[in-house]
Amino acid sequence: MNDNRRYIIQIAIALVAIIYLVKLFFIQVLDPSYKFAADNNIIQRVDEYPYRGLIYDRNEKLIVYNNPVYDLMVVPKEVKVKDTLFFCSLFNITLEDYKTRLQAAKDYSYVKPSVFIKQLSNKDFAAAQDFFVDFPGFYIQARTVRSYPFPILANALGYIGETSRRELDRDSSKYYKKRDYIGKSGLELKYEKQLRGRRGVQYRMVNVRGVEKGRFKQGEYDTTSIPGNNLISTIDVELQRYAETLLKGKVGSIVAIEPATGEILAMVSGPSYDPNLLTGREYGNNFGALVKDSLNPLFNRALQGQFPPGSIFKIAQALVALQEGVITPDTRIPCNRSIINCHGAHSFEDLKGAITNSCNPYFRNVYQRVLNQNLSPNTFIDTELGLEIWRKHIMSFGFGSKLGIDLPNEKGGYIPTVALYDRIYGDNQWKYSTIYSNSIGQGEVQVVPLQMANFAATVANRGYYLRPHLIKAIGENQQPLPEYQEKIYTSVERKHFDVAVNAMEEVVRSGTGQYRAKLKDIIVCGKTGTVQNSQGEDHSVFIAFAPKDNPKIAMAVYVENAGEGARAAAGITGLMIEKYINGCTDNIVQETYILKGKFIY
Repeated sequence: MNDNRRYIIQIAIALVAIIYLVKLFFIQVLDPSYKFAADNNIIQRVDEYPYRGLIYDRNEKLIVYNNPVYDLMVVPKEVKVKDTLFFCSLFNITLEDYKTRLQAAKDYSYVKPSVFIKQLSNKDFAAAQDFFVDFPGFYIQARTVRSYPFPILANALGYIGETSRRELDRDSSKYYKKRDYIGKSGLELKYEKQLRGRRGVQYRMVNVRGVEKGRFKQGEYDTTSIPGNNLISTIDVELQRYAETLLKGKVGSIVAIEPATGEILAMVSGPSYDPNLLTGREYGNNFGALVKDSLNPLFNRALQGQFPPGSIFKIAQALVALQEGVITPDTRIPCNRSIINCHGAHSFEDLKGAITNSCNPYFRNVYQRVLNQNLSPNTFIDTELGLEIWRKHIMSFGFGSKLGIDLPNEKGGYIPTVALYDRIYGDNQWKYSTIYSNSIGQGEVQVVPLQMANFAATVANRGYYLRPHLIKAIGENQQPLPEYQEKIYTSVERKHFDVAVNAMEEVVRSGTGQYRAKLKDIIVCGKTGTVQNSQGEDHSVFIAFAPKDNPKIAMAVYVENAGEGARAAAGITGLMIEKYINGCTDNIVQETYILKGKFIY
């Protein structure tokens, strides 16, 4: 009986031993999760941040580069600072600030590193590096921020900043982590994936106190970061700098395009800001100040401002009317000022003369001929049908919808619809006489300055445009981006553009633009515009291209509260064209007038 009991006990012990052995074999050999958990107790993952891609102008001048900065990291458990006041003076913080930052680091983790001070400059780092031996628990992690050799193009370039909680939540790829930098606006946002590169990682062995003991397995699992792609922009730095100088002290925008390619040579929104303000340790303070600025320098007027186009719209009206066959270049219409006022001494012009003198009654009549083509015996329905025809042609010039520029937050402007007027006045309750202000670029028509410049390029090309864009090549390939190579044709035949081009030449040669935009040895074709402003002085508008044949540059300038289009806008345009084509300007009188004119905010 005792022997049987002994055997039973021995068998039970053997079974328990076998179970434990099987379990240990499963844990140590078959299931790697326990090994990984143990490794995680001694392995620290350290991200290696890639260099963000650089940005160059069209002539390969560097306009955005990376500047090294240094985050001061802390491991609270290791901190032993004997002279706290010296530490605070070295890093320009208060004792209270020191205690608050250290407590925040402790709340995060006693043994894991966290940021104590962000983005020390080279100067700050150099001043402190010899003293780190006296500050156990603190160390430096290198980062980079954007820097700009030229304080220009801020609204188009955009800026980068640390990832927000919303951005992390939206990141389906799970690429970004807390404290990563990401493009927030402009080109930095649009080309984020190309610019950001690929993060690397190093695995370091640390003891239970977090002290580094070397690479894990001699770096077998480490990966090297890959720099982002460089961007070659379409911008001409010298033209951009000159444009920003001319617009300084004014509210408005300048857009210059190369007609043959759609490449943007300059894009200015005024007032703007120095892009270097949104880098480094003062990013938060500077951003807050810009947001509070009543003139809204963060707002890109060239891309997001929506304004009545004024008389520059008469060129589009003329082209639509020619296409519809309701006028010819020889059509003469009396300058009857009983319904709509006009300016200048003229009376019975043909189309070229009407454009040259910017005759309001002429284009009021032209707009009526387009809208009322007797397509229905009902006047109201006839106007609706005519408006649809007119709108289709106008939108083919790129008005009323986004052009597709490679920048975020582009606005599309607005070309009024039948539905709009039905909503305002009621079905069959409006006709041409209700909406004739559209004829001279007022009323419900809204366009974006970028669209104005694109329209000038379309006329320069005699009927087509390429999508305006700011980046011409990415990375080492250096090939044009295919999405910006397509020619987009208007609904107006090429043959009708000659009269518009000739009229625009006459505007600058002897018409409303002659005193500001005319240049020696360069034939400039342009059109002035004066946009009524109920809250102050009228806005000054001018579009142009030059030379007349084989044009190199097309422009739109919109200066708010500057009066007639022949003043500020035409003057800026003439100087810009001369600067780009000749490389300099000799018109000192004109330049002084623009720089010191009374049209300021």
